[in-house]
Amino acid sequence: MAIQKNHVVELHYKLQEENAEGELVESTFESEPLKFIFGIGQMIPAFEENLEEKSEGDDFSFSIVAEDAYGLYDERAVANIPVGDFAVDGEVKPESIELGRQVGLQDQQGNTYQGIITEVGDENVRVDFNHPMAGVDLFFTGKILTIREATPSELDHGHVHE
Repeated sequence: MAIQKNHVVELHYKLQEENAEGELVESTFESEPLKFIFGIGQMIPAFEENLEEKSEGDDFSFSIVAEDAYGLYDERAVANIPVGDFAVDGEVKPESIELGRQVGLQDQQGNTYQGIITEVGDENVRVDFNHPMAGVDLFFTGKILTIREATPSELDHGHVHE
């Protein structure tokens, strides 16, 4: 069976930055395989394009340029936020503005954004809202383990059921 829309795909992969010699980002080979429903928007579109029509047992190896992965790094997605905006009950706790901490912040329209604290000053906290892999070309290698049609329940819920 070849991978097509609305199929559940189970695979192992290794993700490296840039190319086969690049820094290892993550690997599923020593853990649980990745399972997802193909073609419903759960994965990077370019990732799925490279897997389409592959079959059980197939190995894969491909690159995805940053623009087609998590996008280019955008300096406009970095903000200086007043330290006081991190106050809870009038107090800013040191752990709430710790360097490297992931924070969720809400804009005036109620939209929530995830960012990483990259700098802490006396008056402002610098938060980077870019995806951690923004600006990075990706290199995947792996193996297709199983392919099956998604059940109606899986399609209704938008995720794989065990």
